[in-house]
Amino acid sequence: MTLPPVLSVYRLLTGLAAPLFPYLLNRRAKGGKEDPARKHERLGKPTELRPEGTLIWLHGASVGESLVLATLVEHLGGLHADWNFLVTTGTTTSAELMANRLASNARHQYVPIDTPGAARGFLDHWKPDLAIFAESEIWPNLLLETSERGIPMALVNARMNDKSLRSWRTRRATANHLFGAFNWIGAADQRTHDGLTKLLDQPIALAGNLKLEAGAQPPDTHALMTAHVNVSGRLVWLAASTHEGEEETVLKAHDILLEAHPDCLLILAPRHPERGKAIARMVRAHGYGCAQRSKNEIPHTNDRVWLADTLGEMPLWFTVAPAALIAGSLKPGIGGHNPIEASQAGSTVITGPYFPSFQDLYDSFRANDAAIIVKDATELAAAVETVWDHRGPTPDDAARAIAQSSGGALQTTIDAVIALLPDPNDNTASDLAEITP
Repeated sequence: MTLPPVLSVYRLLTGLAAPLFPYLLNRRAKGGKEDPARKHERLGKPTELRPEGTLIWLHGASVGESLVLATLVEHLGGLHADWNFLVTTGTTTSAELMANRLASNARHQYVPIDTPGAARGFLDHWKPDLAIFAESEIWPNLLLETSERGIPMALVNARMNDKSLRSWRTRRATANHLFGAFNWIGAADQRTHDGLTKLLDQPIALAGNLKLEAGAQPPDTHALMTAHVNVSGRLVWLAASTHEGEEETVLKAHDILLEAHPDCLLILAPRHPERGKAIARMVRAHGYGCAQRSKNEIPHTNDRVWLADTLGEMPLWFTVAPAALIAGSLKPGIGGHNPIEASQAGSTVITGPYFPSFQDLYDSFRANDAAIIVKDATELAAAVETVWDHRGPTPDDAARAIAQSSGGALQTTIDAVIALLPDPNDNTASDLAEITP
């Protein structure tokens, strides 16, 4: 099939740019964003041996998606003990998570950069029998090279906000070519289902949200014990995944809380930990003592903020703090963040008014009175007080909201992807352009 012009140009430009990527990876490695010992994986030059037999490849962008993939691996591996699994992600945090989570029949690799050569090198080496992509992780070269090899593909837990769907509608030919390569697409929510069905002019499955059934990553036991000791006797709340411009509102809310509770502690966890130094300056300029987690500092009695400027520790903070602001929601244009991890850890969800990327989840949370929505620092402080006074949403409220939102996504997805695996006794070629619900 002839490629749409946009994809032809993309493949040409990424091919021409390929010699530059080793230098880019070196720079990212110096900044801690790449594993310098595993850069060859990003260049499509894996060194691990491919296991014999059936190999299912699963790919997701980062930590949230990798938890979904790990759950799929656990359930699929439980059904077929002789299957092997390859999980690819793009971040060092997700690589560490997978190293601790995956069983012996699964391995982690970094996803190759999206050049034609790196994609070919990756696929030539691993030769997967089935490819599973999570959410909206669409890398054109990787998809096209996989499709050209006749490898069946599934897009699971597909999630797109209105902005993404509008963007794809302006590139309808490209969207049809890329999404049409999937044999099965399982939408996580009604908006994505309706948008992709209309975009592709073909029905797709409304499978439900896999993240609601993915097992939460427990915090490190020693770290949790230490954190409880460090905050012992103090009222604690968490501002999780804050973005630039939100910390000011958080600190104003903390001002209000300190008037009634002079010893209370704010755990401030920015979405991008590399902002830690600047945020620490902001906190101290605000007049608060600040302990930085990245420097292994612990909060002393005169510290009012514990700056959690590290990666991969959010399960710890959700477990320690009874109230959690899920940030990215205090300002428009960010989209909000997923409230599920906080709820699974037992922390009560507080959110700002802007969460379009997770509208379906928050609709369920609101319907079950499982979250508190605030619009400014005064309301944020009042919400934290409500949780501290045990007058806020309960874990049972959150559990009802999560169960209502799931819709049996895990079993639906497992049944669908198993059906895509080639029958070793069947030599009939698959029609990779067909999308079936």
